[in-house]
Amino acid sequence: MNYLCLVYYDEAKVEAMTEEEWLALNYECVEFGKGIDSSGHRRGGAALEPTRTAVTLRVRNGQAAVTDGPFAETREQLAGFYLIDAENLDEAIRTASGIPPARFGSIEIRAVRELPTPPAAADGR
Repeated sequence: MNYLCLVYYDEAKVEAMTEEEWLALNYECVEFGKGIDSSGHRRGGAALEPTRTAVTLRVRNGQAAVTDGPFAETREQLAGFYLIDAENLDEAIRTASGIPPARFGSIEIRAVRELPTPPAAADGR
């Protein structure tokens, strides 16, 4: 089963890191990624730019509205994600516990659900 591991941390704490500390954290994340690649657990993942680069899109009554920044003000911001394959939630938790920013942020782990195939698409029409 696939699980999405959402990596959250306080951007202010990360921005207060020295360049050396920031690079060390990034290198640690790269090494963690290599480890879950070799174990066959990783299906994908990426780091995200800071929330100051984000926009939020809403479509209401057919009209798109875009606002700067994330939807909600929170103490921790979404920093990246790993898509992993695990037998069950316990294995997903064990795998995600190695994600380096978990030491000072949090990791939200959610099972990925498959959307049903519309009947018309199932027969190729």
